[in-house]
This record gives sequence, C-alpha cells and structure tokens, in this order.
Amino acid sequence: MPARRRQSQTGAEEFRFLNETRSLPRHGWDDPELSKLWRYNLHYFDDLNAEGAQGRAQWHRTLIGRWVEENPPGKGSGWEPYPVSLRIVNWVKWALAGSELSPQALHSLAVQARWLTQRLEYHLLGNHLFANAKALVFAGCFFEGAEAENWLSIGLRILQREVPEQILADGGHFELSTMYHALALEDMLDLINVMRCAGLPVPALWADRISPMRNWLAAMCHPDGEISFFNDAAIGMAPSPAELEHYGVRLGFPPLGGIRDGCTLLKDSGYIRLQNARAVALLDVARVGPDYLPGHAHADTLSFELSVDRRRVIVNSGTSVYGTGPERLRQRGTAAHNTVMVDGQDSSEVWSGFRVARRASPHGLSLRQEGGRHIVTCAHDGYARLSGRPRHRRTLILEDDSLVVSDTVDGLCRHAEALFHFHPGCTAAISGGGRSGSVSAGSVPVLCWQLRTGTARVEPSSWHPEFGSGEPTHRLVIGLVEGRSEIAFRWAAAD
Repeated sequence: MPARRRQSQTGAEEFRFLNETRSLPRHGWDDPELSKLWRYNLHYFDDLNAEGAQGRAQWHRTLIGRWVEENPPGKGSGWEPYPVSLRIVNWVKWALAGSELSPQALHSLAVQARWLTQRLEYHLLGNHLFANAKALVFAGCFFEGAEAENWLSIGLRILQREVPEQILADGGHFELSTMYHALALEDMLDLINVMRCAGLPVPALWADRISPMRNWLAAMCHPDGEISFFNDAAIGMAPSPAELEHYGVRLGFPPLGGIRDGCTLLKDSGYIRLQNARAVALLDVARVGPDYLPGHAHADTLSFELSVDRRRVIVNSGTSVYGTGPERLRQRGTAAHNTVMVDGQDSSEVWSGFRVARRASPHGLSLRQEGGRHIVTCAHDGYARLSGRPRHRRTLILEDDSLVVSDTVDGLCRHAEALFHFHPGCTAAISGGGRSGSVSAGSVPVLCWQLRTGTARVEPSSWHPEFGSGEPTHRLVIGLVEGRSEIAFRWAAAD
C-alpha cells in the first residue's frame, strides 16, 4: 500500500485542488481561466490512490476512459512531461493494487511512456527530471519487452546520477523546501516499492537514503506533526509526514525514535532544530538552494519558526500561489518571514515566479551550549549589495522558559526592521509603550515578550498554510535602533 493523499475527486465529474472545487463539464481538461497548477493536478490522477479510493473505483475507471478519449497524444497541458510523469505512476499504482486498466488505457499508458522518453526535462532538472525518471522506472517495471526494458534502463540511469545530487548527506532534498522533501521521500519509497513488486534488486544507494530522509523530515516538523514553512512549502500537497512514516514502516524500515531535546544540526541542508521540554524552534541558516535551481527559494535567510506547548506561535507566511504576480512575490519576499528586512529590500532578490538574482550567503555559523542554554549565531551577506554594504547577524538563545532573539545590522542603512509573524490562532497585544506585550490563544496565555533594544508595533499580516488559502493574522515589527534589536519571548506559566 503506497502513501495516501487527501481525496481530491469529490464527485463523478467534480474535483477539489488547491482549495478550489471545479467540475469537468464546465471547465473541461484545460480551461485557461484556471491556474496552470490546478489544471496540472487534474491530469495527475492522484485520487486513484488517495484516502478511500476503493469506494470511488467506478468513478476512476470512467475518468481514465474519458481522459484517453478526450486527450489525444500531444494535445494540452496533460501531455506536458511533468503531468505525464505523475499520471504514469498513478495509473501503474492503481493497476498494481488490483484495479484493471482497459486495453485502451494500457495502450495509452504505453504511448505516454514512449512520449515521455523524448521529452525528458533536462532543461529544468531537479524534481521535474526526477519525476520523469521515476515514471520510466514504473513503466519499465509494469510492462514487458525490449521497449519497457529500455524505459527502465533510462530511468535507472538518470536516478543513479540524480539521487546523490538531490538527496544531501543529511537526508534533506537539495531544493531545501520541506514540502518538496516530503514529495522526494514519497518518490524514493515508491521506487523501492515498485522495484520489489517487479522482483528487481533495489539499488543500495536508494535504501541507504531512506533513514536520513525520514529523520530530516521529522526534525523539520512542528510538534503538531506537520511541516514547517521554509521556501515553497504548504500542507496538503504531499502525503502527511505521519503517512510517509507509516509507508516506510510498511516497507520494512525500522520505526523512527523520538527527537531528543537539545540542538539538531542538519549540516548539509542548513537547518537547525532547538528543542526543550516546552518549545521547538526551527532555524534557517541555509543557502538559497542549488545555484542552478533556485525556483522554489524564498528570501528567508536566518528566519525561524517557534512552537510552544505543541502549539505553533511564530510562523513564516507559507505558500498559497505559484505563477507570477504580486502575491507570489510578496509570499517569497523577506517581509513574509521572521527575519530582518533592510531598507525595504529582500535579502535575496526574488523575481518573477521562480527566479532569484543576487542571493544571500550565510556565514559564521556558531553553535554552543552553556548549561541549559543553546546559542546559535549566524550572519549573511544578502544586503551587502546595497550602498552601505550592510550585513545581518542574528543570535538565538533557547532557554528552558524563553527564546531570546538578538539582531545586528553592521554597515550603513537607512532603516532595518525585525519581523515576527504570529499564528492566526494567536492574539498579540502590545503594552508598556511598545516595549512589551503578550500572545494568547483565545483565553489561554502562550507567551509574553519584552524588548531589550528597539521599538515595536503590531500590524496585520497573513498566513498561508495551504495552496489557495489564506488566514488573517498579525506580526510584530521591531525597528532596529543603531542597527540593533533584542527581544525575549518568555513562555506563559505551565498549567
């Protein structure tokens, strides 16, 4: 049994993707009024293997037949290499799970694999090329004959190069997104699953990557069990971390142990987890991503997220849209994250939908422990391109009952602000003339904060935990005084 996603086919001809419900009779397969990502999802056929899929088997058989009839080879978004790749995998999974593909669907599946071999996405690389290779492995395992063996050979050859390139030594996916990491982990588990199903040997390289990938995902999740939001990340696009963990165990990998209190450094990807009995802080000290593939990067260098008593409190703003446009740029920008913005500029120059120009490079990372205190210091040069060549340095100190965040901007700048976005379930209040305040969840106190340096205000913000969604919230904005600010977040008294 592979990992299960959420149900996305909500009726015989109705689908819900990206929190938008649309019907096939009204929009067809490729309505340009709908976003490209929504149309892509329609052609993936994820629902064939989603939660409760067996109860929708007749819908699925009818839909596959309709797709074959209404999508001739090469016509429309559904024949672009990425949706072709995901659809091949989903149809093969469905068939291997005991469902029957019609002769017409089997013929179409072979045509899709044949089509894909001529359109591998070497120009995009990354997760796109990985998905292409995975699809060829699935098709090669499913069909028999010389052509199928060639598909399998091509897929394996690509993966032999891409797995060590894309899966870092610490287990993280090289695009440094928690969401794409979860997708990559599903890919690796699926590949092992289908090779075993076909009676073929699993490359040792694949199996060796699974435990580090599972550990990485666990380290980058909040106590609520879901992913943190660094770079492009949203809940619901990949199977949940718990579902992926169950999948790994079903394939025979030993269950993960719990994460110990203290400091967990994911050295190769550039993330840090600080944990004690009541709090988890997740820190980004990472580069933007691969130099040749920054498409899913945000300008979030030195940002962090914080949970207290298993509740998210300080959150990055998340990702709700792709494509181009001002909202996509805003969500990728520094102001949507918990870090310092200098002179109204982004720390890395994000532009268009998936581009980054000059990029922040972290340096001077230091981790030390003093008794029960864990201290992390790091700096970056993302603002050195500005006229005064400013550089941001941040120190975070996690203690038993507090997190202290100290920011310094060296060099000349007109204005610098430290930003802290609160989860929508939290209410922020300010007091003491802007020098202190509190955060509560309903009537339950969560934490209080005290400024040691700087001046503060609270202003509206938004949080985007899923594609197509947004929730109003607030952020604390601290103006740096003489290039410095320091704030202490102290947990409320335990029950």
